Amino acid sequence: MKMLQKIIIISAGLFVTGCEKVTTVDLKTASPKLVIDASIDWVKNTAGNEQKIVLSTTTGYYSPEFSSVSGAVITVTNPSNTVFEFVETPGTGQYICRNFLPVIGQTYNLKIVLNGQTYTASETFTAVPKIEDKIDQNNKGGEAGDEIEVTFYYKDDANQANSYLTGVTQPYIAFPELEVEDDEHSNGNVMQESYSYKKLKAGDKVDIKLYGISKSYYNYMFKLILASGNDGNPFPTTPSAVRGNIINQTDSKNYALGYFRLAEMDTKSYTIK
Repeated sequence: MKMLQKIIIISAGLFVTGCEKVTTVDLKTASPKLVIDASIDWVKNTAGNEQKIVLSTTTGYYSPEFSSVSGAVITVTNPSNTVFEFVETPGTGQYICRNFLPVIGQTYNLKIVLNGQTYTASETFTAVPKIEDKIDQNNKGGEAGDEIEVTFYYKDDANQANSYLTGVTQPYIAFPELEVEDDEHSNGNVMQESYSYKKLKAGDKVDIKLYGISKSYYNYMFKLILASGNDGNPFPTTPSAVRGNIINQTDSKNYALGYFRLAEMDTKSYTIK
C-alpha cells in the first residue's frame, strides 16, 4: 500500500542536475501560524489517562526546527462537564494531562486560550478493532517483487461505517508512514494492509499502529495526502494549507493548523524473519 510519510519537510536545498553544488532559493516566508497537535490516542487495554497536546508554529522552508509555543491555557471537557486541564512542561510547548478519562462514543470539546485568541474544536472518541495476531511476510513483495512485504489484518465492524488510520514505523525512516482507509467497499470484512520497504532485512522490527478515526478526520488526512503529492498521482494538486476542525472563535481569519483527534489505537510489533 502507498504510505504517507508524516508531513514534516526537512530541506537540504535544491540540487542542480549534473553537479553536487547545493543551491538555495530566496523564498518569501509567510507570517508564522499556530500549529495544534491535539491527538488524544487511547491504546487498547490501557488506562489512557496520560495525554499530550503540542503547540508550535510554522516556520521558514529552510529552518531546521519548529518553534514551540508556551503560555496557553488548554482544557478538554467531556459530556458530563468534567474539565481536564493540560499543563505545559515549562518551555516545551508540550501540555500534559494525567487524569484524562477516555470513553468510546462520547464527544469532547477542546478549548485553547492563547494571546487573547480562543480556539475550539469538538470530536467524538472512535473505537478500533484489534490487529489480528496473524502477520504474513512475503520476501518477493513490492512493485518489483524485490522487497520484503509485511501484511497485517483486522476485522471491520459491520454494524457501522468505519474509518481507519494506519501507521508503520521501521528502522530506516525517522517518522511513521501513514495511510487512511474506510470500509465503504468492505463493510464487515477482514481488512488487510500491506507494507514493504527496500531496505528491510531479517532482524528488523516493524511497529504497526491502527487507529479508529472519524469520517471527518479521514477526509482531513485524505486532503493532506493529495496536497503533499504522495498519493501516487502523476499530476499532483497544488500544495496548500489544509484546514482542520479547530476554529478561532476570536478571529476566524487567524486560523490555526492541525486537528483535534480522539482515537482508540491498537499496536503490534513484527520482527522480519
